[in-house]
Amino acid sequence: MKKILLFILLCANISFAQMEYTPVDHPVYDFLKRMSLKNVISGYNSGALPISRNKISKYIIEISNHKDALTSTDRKILNDYQVEYSYEIKKSLNDTYSFFSDVKSFSVLRDDKQKYLYAFADSNATLFWDVTGFLSQKGSKADSLGNNSITLGEIGTRIRGTMLGSVGYYLRMSNGQKIRGAQKDVDFAIALNPKLKANTKFRYEGNNFDTYEGYLKYSTPNEWFSLIAGKEAMTYGFGYVDKLFLSTNTVPFSSIRLELAYKSVQYSFMYGSLKGDSLGVDMQSKSIATHRLDVDISKAFRFGFWETIIISDSYFNFTYLNPLSFLRSADYNAGENHPTNNNNALMGFDCEVHPIKNVSLQSSLLIDDLNFATLFKNRKGDTPANDNRFAYQLGILWTDAFSIPNLTATLEYTKLSPFIYTHRTNKSQYTNWTLPLGHKLPPNSDEIAFKLSTNIYNRLKVDLTLQHQRSANRIIMSGDTLIANYGGNINRGDGDIVRDNLFLEGDRVDRDIAILGVVWQPVRQFFIDLSYQFIYYNLLYNSTKYKDNYFSGTIRVDF
Repeated sequence: MKKILLFILLCANISFAQMEYTPVDHPVYDFLKRMSLKNVISGYNSGALPISRNKISKYIIEISNHKDALTSTDRKILNDYQVEYSYEIKKSLNDTYSFFSDVKSFSVLRDDKQKYLYAFADSNATLFWDVTGFLSQKGSKADSLGNNSITLGEIGTRIRGTMLGSVGYYLRMSNGQKIRGAQKDVDFAIALNPKLKANTKFRYEGNNFDTYEGYLKYSTPNEWFSLIAGKEAMTYGFGYVDKLFLSTNTVPFSSIRLELAYKSVQYSFMYGSLKGDSLGVDMQSKSIATHRLDVDISKAFRFGFWETIIISDSYFNFTYLNPLSFLRSADYNAGENHPTNNNNALMGFDCEVHPIKNVSLQSSLLIDDLNFATLFKNRKGDTPANDNRFAYQLGILWTDAFSIPNLTATLEYTKLSPFIYTHRTNKSQYTNWTLPLGHKLPPNSDEIAFKLSTNIYNRLKVDLTLQHQRSANRIIMSGDTLIANYGGNINRGDGDIVRDNLFLEGDRVDRDIAILGVVWQPVRQFFIDLSYQFIYYNLLYNSTKYKDNYFSGTIRVDF
């Protein structure tokens, strides 16, 4: 009889586990990172995101068991997340508030419970239905883009839940519209937020934009095995300000993923479809395959290995669908693209060290091309020529920095060699919608970034980011013939063997950037976002200097 009761309780626990992900841009990840640095939680890995609501709720429970280690502000942040993840933690809807279930008493200004349009849960399934939306005003006073002003609005909905404790589902869809602004303001909005390029209607047809993400996810009860099919933003790498391997600098893309986790080892495989072009001409097929392995060597040291390949002009090949392979070798044996070498393989290593409480260090190395025979030469006379391309990153993250509670300081240096992320065919560059899948910097650049982030109180967060960037590029054409390419354009990789491959050679531009961001949540699930960005350009190649100022204010709702 005891065994039967134990089995029933186990099944009940399985049915309550929420397998859907928390999106990668959710601030809970910053909170978990700080709690990890403060030794409040263990095992948290920021090198591969997102993670499930089920896992996040377990971290929240672990944090709640160590409240004595928290500041008063962190305790209030914890309380907010205990409400937001209340169903996952308490297995109950008592701390949720549903419009369609409580029409008479529902108040959008209620602050003590998590609000939904509709919330449902029984022993077999859950469903949470939200509404999302924003009204945003953006403007510029800029030497480069001129004076601009545009008003954008968006309304959307989101449905998520888990069935039978194993199948998580998620769908977010929205429709946005330019409310006010001229065509030049539309061009400004695209320049300020390049992701709007992925909505062709925004520029050409009615100035509206549609976005969506959605997936199905199957997981075993303890999530040692997960299979995901759909479209969702992902990141790989330990970068603190930006990531070398896979970032959110482009729009999400559709993929199928396999994730394995056992004790200190995590592994993921992904095969997806990208939007590509070649010198502005749309391509019929561009795909990506990646492998990511994370190993916790100890509580203080984590190591990661990552590899990817961009496949162009090939609709599908089972060679790249093998989750256990070495992608560069698999490509050499695929048999369809050689000897033309249409595909672009990259690999990387990274590690994160937690030497003392409140501090972590990360280092990342990305290898685009590697030839030991020319490793220290890389000149046009070498055979093969210019065959070594690297990027590396070093960063430090310090919470409770300078002995100031709740203040997090980040310092990170990134260097990208000429032609990194590009490809000679101009088809297999490491991009989606011409936007970088990795770091936001263009090739042939470096950056030192310093960031301060603090919660003034639990509902008010302020970020200040300072960046000094150096970039160089030049493309010389004679009619339609390429004469020289200095390797500073991610969408142009041809001409890499025409000349010596030297860092920061070409038309040199230095940029000094300051970004101030404020996020205020006056009432639960209502947000006011304010941001100001200043960019100072120094065009060293022609002794020109100019300044850009950008402003943004957004009111958004998420319930």
